[in-house]
Amino acid sequence: MLKKFSIICLSNFFIASVLGLLLRYASIDALGINYRYFTHAHSHVAMLGWVYLMLYTFIVFNFTRQNRKKYIRLFWVTQISVLGMLLSFPFQGYGTVSIAFSTLHILCSYFFVFWVWKDLKNKTGASILMLKSALVFMLISTIGVWSLGPIIAIYGNGTPYYDIAIQFFLHFQFNGWFLFGVLALLIKELNIKKSTLFKSFYLLLTFATIATIALPIYWYQPSIVLFFLNGLGVFLQLIAVLILFRLIYLHIKKSKPTWSSLSIFTYAFVLSCIGFKVLTQGLSLIPGLAEELYQYHSLIIGFIHLVMLGVITGLLFYMLLNSFLYHKSVVLKLGFYSFYFGFVTTELLILFQAINYYFWESGIENYNTLLFVASIFLSLGIFLIALSIIFAKPKPQYELDFSLSKKVV
Repeated sequence: MLKKFSIICLSNFFIASVLGLLLRYASIDALGINYRYFTHAHSHVAMLGWVYLMLYTFIVFNFTRQNRKKYIRLFWVTQISVLGMLLSFPFQGYGTVSIAFSTLHILCSYFFVFWVWKDLKNKTGASILMLKSALVFMLISTIGVWSLGPIIAIYGNGTPYYDIAIQFFLHFQFNGWFLFGVLALLIKELNIKKSTLFKSFYLLLTFATIATIALPIYWYQPSIVLFFLNGLGVFLQLIAVLILFRLIYLHIKKSKPTWSSLSIFTYAFVLSCIGFKVLTQGLSLIPGLAEELYQYHSLIIGFIHLVMLGVITGLLFYMLLNSFLYHKSVVLKLGFYSFYFGFVTTELLILFQAINYYFWESGIENYNTLLFVASIFLSLGIFLIALSIIFAKPKPQYELDFSLSKKVV
């Protein structure tokens, strides 16, 4: 079932990437599509169909041992909600049907949190603490979604309060639920213990995640208090990341893992993206620059992709490589390197475009065309990775029968 679920998640990711390609081509030549509606479809399928369900899958297979039938059923219901959003958002944006499927997904996530929390009862350890925190952040993030109705009723759509609610949801999804979730998997994979060093990392990262919500609020409601609160969060995050690097170094020094060249490359790539994430957030500490950076919409997209594709997806790919794939085929390698090439190229194009506009008020020639061509490598990479997994075999610990017809023990 792990293999089947992984293929479904990667299929969602591929569909989201094709929608992204369509959006980038629409910047070159008008396609007659509603850009905003298709953006909603792209982002929801990427976040909820790829990251959420892939995290869901790894959490179930790494942290639960009994009664997986309910998780399998819930997976399919959640996937139906993703397909519903895929088929409704491009045609109506936030409408009756898309909101209904979005609500179904949130309700499914509540069942997931309740069941996993129950299965983690009486369990301790570094990875358990990280996972529980991830689940709490997921619940907190949905406050932003539920508040949209009252905000629209009282203040209307498109107000600062509406935008803050959206940013609240995205912040605690990306920096809370998603990041803590993949780090829980990584910490379990590396068998990092609940040491004093880990506790320092955990506390610093938790406080940093809460404090840095100040930045998106600051964009809409400027305040010196919010500016310094975000600064504190960025500083704490920097220390937390340095401690994380230290924990990883100590693990490598002690266990001397025998990784493939692709695993090493993926590992280094993810750690580099984490470093760039902290560096990018550090730019918001320069007075006046935070407001100016927000004006460059492409930079915001670039940062979201840095976290989504570089850090979170990178760690999920690392888990795919090291959790159950024996065989590192040529197709798999081509898929990974194609994805990485597309990611780095698109990020550099977005960065240089912003720098050109900031200093010289002129953009890169044929920027949209170059961005579209580079994005093709992302979709191609995802397709090849999914194709390689179809023909791969899982490791023995995952070669279990999780079918609905048999009791799992």
